[in-house]
Amino acid sequence: MKSSSMGQSKKTIKTLTYVFLILGSLIMVFPFIWMILTSLKTIEESTQIPPTIFPQAMHWKNFKDAIASLPFVRMYANTILMIFFRVICAVLFSSMAGYAFAKLNFKGKNILFALVVVQQMLPSQIFITPQYQMLAKMSLTNTIFALVFPGLVSAFGTFFLRQAYLGIPNEIGEAAYLDGCNQWQTFYKVMFPLTTSSIAALAVFTAVFAYSDLMWPLIVNSDLNMMTLSSGLATLRGQFMTNYPILMAGSLLAMLPMIILYLFFQRQFIEGVAMTGSK
Repeated sequence: MKSSSMGQSKKTIKTLTYVFLILGSLIMVFPFIWMILTSLKTIEESTQIPPTIFPQAMHWKNFKDAIASLPFVRMYANTILMIFFRVICAVLFSSMAGYAFAKLNFKGKNILFALVVVQQMLPSQIFITPQYQMLAKMSLTNTIFALVFPGLVSAFGTFFLRQAYLGIPNEIGEAAYLDGCNQWQTFYKVMFPLTTSSIAALAVFTAVFAYSDLMWPLIVNSDLNMMTLSSGLATLRGQFMTNYPILMAGSLLAMLPMIILYLFFQRQFIEGVAMTGSK
């Protein structure tokens, strides 16, 4: 009798857990569903009070108008180039810096690493003014390099990969040295390949952070043809009235690169979240 009641209690807890998880999933998915439905409405339906959930007719013209309003092909190219170069820079420089902080002994090591940690604690907005002034003096605003500039180095990537290199036994590096490898060969032939899962996670997170960056691209590139998808969509918002169906249609079109990226790198996304938590 007691085992039967315990089994019933476990079944009830399991059922309630699934119910809460389903409700949580619906709450998270609802904004995306609303965005899709709004992109197919007329502007009158999108501003109607009380709001209507489903459009009376599918207005696919909103997508055509969104494409005509913005140079989406150029913005796709700008966004892809920005993500690509930021990922390359984050992986390359963070790997070398993380290895140096984890495995090498040099003067001022602790002070320099403290600066890296402090940079993570500061809001990124305080770096916008000096970074913009540097680019303006070099006449490099409204360029792809301007979009990549804040991602040339990554404090998060340096800290993250340092933790990965700390997890590799020192005996592996010592064995490479005994086999005739110098410090550089030990890094790129032995240590670097052992951190591929951490590097994949860093690449995924760097791509997500770069894709969602709005303030910097909007400030540094004022030319519409040099904007990214996030900053370009901000120009669709009107001063006195916003055409929400066209804005939602443009948002759906802007989501395509990240959806494609997720479909190809689902495992890396999941491993990256788990690995970041464990580190």
